[in-house]
Amino acid sequence: MKDSHERQTTNKQPSRNRKSFGRFLFYAICVLFIFVVCRFSYIAIGKSIQNVNLSSQAQKLYTANETLKAKRGTIYDANGQAIAEDTSVYSIYVVLDKRQVGLNGQKLYATNKQKIARVLAKYLPITKKKALKALNPSNKNTFQVEFGTAGQNISLTTKQNIQKAHLSGVNFVQQEARLYPNGIFASHLIGLAESKTSKSGETTLTGTMGLEQAFNKQLTGTNGSQKIKKDMYGYQLPGTKQKSKKAKNGDNVYTTLDTRLQTLLETEMSSVQSQVKANSMNAVLMNAKTGAILAATQRPTFNASTKAGLSQIWRDTLVQDAYEPGSTMKVFTLGASIDSGNYNGNATYQSGKYAIGSQTVPDWNTSGWGTITYNKGFALSSNVAMAHLEQQMGAKTWRKYINRFHFLKSTNSGLPGELTGSIAFKRPIEQADTSFGQGIQVTFFQMLQALTAVSNNGKMMKPYVISKVTDPNTNKTVAKYSPKEVGNPISAKTAKAVRKHMEDVVYKSYGIGSDYKMSGERVAVKTGTAQVSNGSGYLTGDDSYLYSVAAMVPASNPKYVMYITMKQPHLGSKTATQLLASIMKPVMARALQEDAQTKSTSSAKMPAVTGKATTTATTALTKIGATVTTLGTGSKVLSQSVKTGTTLYSGQRIFLKTGGTVALPSLTGWSKGDVVKLAQIEGLKLTVSGDGYVTKQSVKAGTTVGSGAGLTVTLKQNK
Repeated sequence: MKDSHERQTTNKQPSRNRKSFGRFLFYAICVLFIFVVCRFSYIAIGKSIQNVNLSSQAQKLYTANETLKAKRGTIYDANGQAIAEDTSVYSIYVVLDKRQVGLNGQKLYATNKQKIARVLAKYLPITKKKALKALNPSNKNTFQVEFGTAGQNISLTTKQNIQKAHLSGVNFVQQEARLYPNGIFASHLIGLAESKTSKSGETTLTGTMGLEQAFNKQLTGTNGSQKIKKDMYGYQLPGTKQKSKKAKNGDNVYTTLDTRLQTLLETEMSSVQSQVKANSMNAVLMNAKTGAILAATQRPTFNASTKAGLSQIWRDTLVQDAYEPGSTMKVFTLGASIDSGNYNGNATYQSGKYAIGSQTVPDWNTSGWGTITYNKGFALSSNVAMAHLEQQMGAKTWRKYINRFHFLKSTNSGLPGELTGSIAFKRPIEQADTSFGQGIQVTFFQMLQALTAVSNNGKMMKPYVISKVTDPNTNKTVAKYSPKEVGNPISAKTAKAVRKHMEDVVYKSYGIGSDYKMSGERVAVKTGTAQVSNGSGYLTGDDSYLYSVAAMVPASNPKYVMYITMKQPHLGSKTATQLLASIMKPVMARALQEDAQTKSTSSAKMPAVTGKATTTATTALTKIGATVTTLGTGSKVLSQSVKTGTTLYSGQRIFLKTGGTVALPSLTGWSKGDVVKLAQIEGLKLTVSGDGYVTKQSVKAGTTVGSGAGLTVTLKQNK
């Protein structure tokens, strides 16, 4: 019995233990549940944990700060035509990962690769076959694909055309770019703005040379920002823009450059450079009264659109090179001699050679022309005559005039890296050498500045290329640049006398500048030939000279000054004066022609024609002297290529977009700038060969064209 009772007691013990453990576990779970509920209630009510605000953290997780990019200011010519402006280009990529789905179930990956390839082949330089190959990579886990150079630098028009196809998975990345529609166009003077990435990873356009660098602070705007909400995949949720700060666009810079004269100068310079392959060339056309630079260029140069040629030279040789000017310096020696009361033009001297101490000053014609007058000596560009004049007025007086003409001083152009020049002036032979442009180093801008004293009857004007800076956000002018007199080195009487002697260079039977004669206008000219220094001496040989010309038209009361230099050309069968005259004469003639047109017609402003009937707009623009090109078949103007209020020049081409299909017009006779503008508006892939005006086009006039279509034009200069 006892054993039986013990067995029953033993059997009940495990059951009792299980019940006790069960109760403990139940109460433990209840306590844990109560704790969890309390904890979550506390977090839900307090919205924080360990001093971290969960609501704020969630907002940060699904809220992004988006930068609103400021637009870099535009650089314009004197007539309000864009020389350098901001544009947006895009790169395309396609998402392949099928896990990329939006909160609303929208498929964010490529669902129709055949359609994508077909559309891309239509608008991008890629075949459908290559596009499909890219869309079907060997690695099946590829998240996204790109299309190499074919998928980069896409225009806004092309992007919009691709987006119209509503292709899922196709995305674009916007990039800033700088557009230089005229290609080779005062390239070193205007300069470049290129994308630079800061330490914070922000990419901005930054001026690296020329006016782009000099006015970088003004041209650069201030970025804005806005907060947006995004989903778990990082995509912006529609209608979730929050508070924002507007971007402030950069200021616009207006230059004094005349596009028509600049284009012609580029053409003529390229023509001569192709013949002689000079080491360097410079040319500037300037307003004789104000110092405003109307056209300026150098060789070698580069195409700002393609960057072709940029590696040849980065310097703006108008201000960043100093050189011995040679015989064009004689203009100032003669002016100093006359103004100081030492000049007697009818007095005579023995030409050929002149001994100063143990040194000899030679004429370029070492045999000389016998005993001649100083008047004749200037027309013949005699070094000996100038050395005599320097000796007669004395080194101290001559040095005073060098200073009065502001040589050896910066012109304060504002352009980067401007030099001041140098001089060797200790010994008598060195002092004499400077009278004919050897032993003194000047800059191109210094020569231009000094020449204005002669062209402007003694009043020396600072060369300038910027007319004003405006704030596009307020439409107010924030800086204005007016003609500035910087000295009065010679009297008006002296200046007129010097110009008379410069006329002798062209019109006297013995003058050496007859190649510069122009039909219908008297020209005042001084030619120059200087040996090129190698640092320790002078180079020898037929191709070791710097040739130059300073010209003023009309001679009696100059409107324009043109100065050209050509260093170490391979002349061949043509003389230096013939080559330099082939640049000077057509540019001067065009400038005088434009001046006459300006006087005979009042300047017109671009009216607002957007929204008006196409026929009404065309008639109104034609009446004020504009050339109208209509793009499209619509009856109403949707947009105009020139901003309302812009001053128009005679015959300026205006593009009016009217919607519908666009037929390519006949481009014969069009300027490069007009063709580039058309290609930009219509999204055409343009290839240009030559300079001047269109003579051939690859697509026949009347052919319907769309964005992405190719167009090749050939340009030649009409003489």
